[in-house]
Amino acid sequence: MSASATLSSTTSQLRTFPSLPSTTTASPCSLRFSLTFPENRKQITPTSTSIQKRQLSARTPRFLVKSQSTAPASADTVKVTPIPTEMKAWVYGEYGSVDVLKFDSNVAVPDVKEDQVLIKVVAAALNPVDGKRRQGKFKATDSPLPTVPGYDVAGVVAKVGSQVKDFKVGDEVYGNINEKALEGPKQFGSLAEYTAVEEKLLAPKPKNLDFAQAAGLPLAVETAYEGLERTGFSSGKSILVLNGSGGVGSLVIQLAKHVFGASSVAATSSTRNLELLKSLGADLAIDYTKENFEDLPEKFDVVYDAIGQCERAAKAVKEGGSVVALTGAVTPPGFRFVVTSNGAVLRKLNPYFESGKVKPVVDPKGPFPFAQVVEAFSYLETNRATGKVVVHPIP
Repeated sequence: MSASATLSSTTSQLRTFPSLPSTTTASPCSLRFSLTFPENRKQITPTSTSIQKRQLSARTPRFLVKSQSTAPASADTVKVTPIPTEMKAWVYGEYGSVDVLKFDSNVAVPDVKEDQVLIKVVAAALNPVDGKRRQGKFKATDSPLPTVPGYDVAGVVAKVGSQVKDFKVGDEVYGNINEKALEGPKQFGSLAEYTAVEEKLLAPKPKNLDFAQAAGLPLAVETAYEGLERTGFSSGKSILVLNGSGGVGSLVIQLAKHVFGASSVAATSSTRNLELLKSLGADLAIDYTKENFEDLPEKFDVVYDAIGQCERAAKAVKEGGSVVALTGAVTPPGFRFVVTSNGAVLRKLNPYFESGKVKPVVDPKGPFPFAQVVEAFSYLETNRATGKVVVHPIP
């Protein structure tokens, strides 16, 4: 679809709202249009359909697993400055591949409701749900386009609503900004300089983690934790984690072992990540390229399927056991759930993060600089990432 066709399609849905007056004359090579967020009647005003190049240097890649129980709070120095009316963000105005993502330096900073805080974003993480949402796979329950994507955030409180009690300006926080992943997620996501989030979805950033590490935790760890709770997982039970080196799987291993008290933890990965599985607490690391987990003589109380192999997973579970299926077709006794974001879960787990018992896993190719969000999404969608794909720094 051409840029002009995209523009016509997007703005036709919004013609009932008046445009802000423009004092900028568009060049022949650019397009200018107003996009209204009904939620607060603020406007997005992209200045160009081309991605603007920014000179942002990537940081040195981190180790996959980094225990920082004695590390300083953060290497980032973040100053809370006067809040502008416009900000830099990544936006898409139509559903499609990564090509629909456009960089825009003139996006309206979102309003803050009474129960929300405005966060100066320092780091954000990408999740598979971001890609599915962008592709229009749940458009029936999505918020109206245009969209600033992003669920996971770590940053500094820049402003608080009148009903906010637990946070103040300057606090370092993290969280999953969408209470329901698929039901009306926010139009203003975390891949922007600022985002507005309900207080109840946030928690203080763990003191020993930097912003990039903290940003990779919320959605994945909430999914891992809720899935284990829904199975009734408890001390003394056994678990098999499929795709143990992924964003969710790497945290399921750790939570099952160090928080829920599993008697034994098995997990699958490719050959190159077997040592990672063991370092996270897996008692048995299974190379899926060489053996079939369903053929193991041992069966498990729970199989946590984070890759989409529920039919095979059902063959590895004990009678009366449970299979958590995050993606793909569901075969009994498998079940699927959609995570609910909850800052209380993050607060509950913060001591485990700060003690180093549960560690973030950041893909070694990252963090990706803000200018390379398209590249970061392209990499995530290869399904070859280890742990979380993080975007940092965000200017």
